[in-house]
Amino acid sequence: MLSSTLKRISLPSTCSRIQKQVNHLITLADLSKAQIHRLLMNAAQHKYNVKYEDKPSSKPLEGKSVALIFSKRSTRTRVASETATAYLGGHPMFLGSQDIQMGVNESLLDTSVVVSSMVSGIMARVGAHEEILELAKNSTVPVVNALTDKYHPTQILADLLTLHEVYSKNHTDSKAPYSAHVVHPEKTLPGLKVAWIGDANNILHSMMVTLPKLGLHLSAATPSKYHPDDDVLNIAKKEAAKSNTELVFTSSPLEAINGADVIVTDTWVSMGQEAEKAQRLKEFSGYQVTMDMIKQGNANKDWKFLHCLPRKPEEVDDEVFYSQNSLVFQEAENRKWTILAVFEALFANGKFES
Repeated sequence: MLSSTLKRISLPSTCSRIQKQVNHLITLADLSKAQIHRLLMNAAQHKYNVKYEDKPSSKPLEGKSVALIFSKRSTRTRVASETATAYLGGHPMFLGSQDIQMGVNESLLDTSVVVSSMVSGIMARVGAHEEILELAKNSTVPVVNALTDKYHPTQILADLLTLHEVYSKNHTDSKAPYSAHVVHPEKTLPGLKVAWIGDANNILHSMMVTLPKLGLHLSAATPSKYHPDDDVLNIAKKEAAKSNTELVFTSSPLEAINGADVIVTDTWVSMGQEAEKAQRLKEFSGYQVTMDMIKQGNANKDWKFLHCLPRKPEEVDDEVFYSQNSLVFQEAENRKWTILAVFEALFANGKFES
């Protein structure tokens, strides 16, 4: 009798478990300019509320849990996502590579279905970009990309908030110590020239699909054999054409830096590329950002420097990294406020607002 009953049971497919459309943040290429602006303004408002007004959160994630699936180590992203979740009233659940079975004894599909059934949102730092796509495809809750080998969207939001904060001071008569929450990014970001010096990695990819959309010019210097992915380049070219912004690729750091307002670099040897270190260091010879390079390249007088960290000396010397022009620690803190804005939008409200 039991056997015949079991035979009549039909298990639902993965697709039938997902009853409604779920919004994710996989790449900033999927967001409109207005949606990115809204995230920056909300992040700035939260930062102002906490640091200058001591206002408590309305705790929109109270009673909810957020799964933080990290198959790679992290400092800023982990601290930012855990503290952001706690500030919003939620419970951050860190799931490292040694904590769950994902990719070892359990497929990405199964992990996504199981974990998403118990939480209100997932932030995942994985390896191949296909992994985040698989997680999002089978999740019943929003998934935020905390880093893949192709994109790192939350880092670029922090970079943009940092620049918005710095340049917002030029657009207000107020003597208040903070003004980014009352000045719109449309006034601070368009027209800035950003120079990238380094690898054609996930940071450059994310800058390419985002900066032209917001009206910033981008000039990237990478060694001749290191090129951005063709699909990313196509997106960037379309956005640059729409906004009438410059998009330049060169192998000369000095050419990229010429006239730059902002200079950015990153690691030359990402996690998983350790076996290539000796070869990469050789191929990136001459790419270390120094004061001499910046002067020879003729950057704008009040140039700024960004680096997503952790930083290695071969990428940028101490004189630049710890200079008054460097915004790296302000940029690092802003990982929290921008991730907070993303979690509020997706995990509490279920969508990005314009």
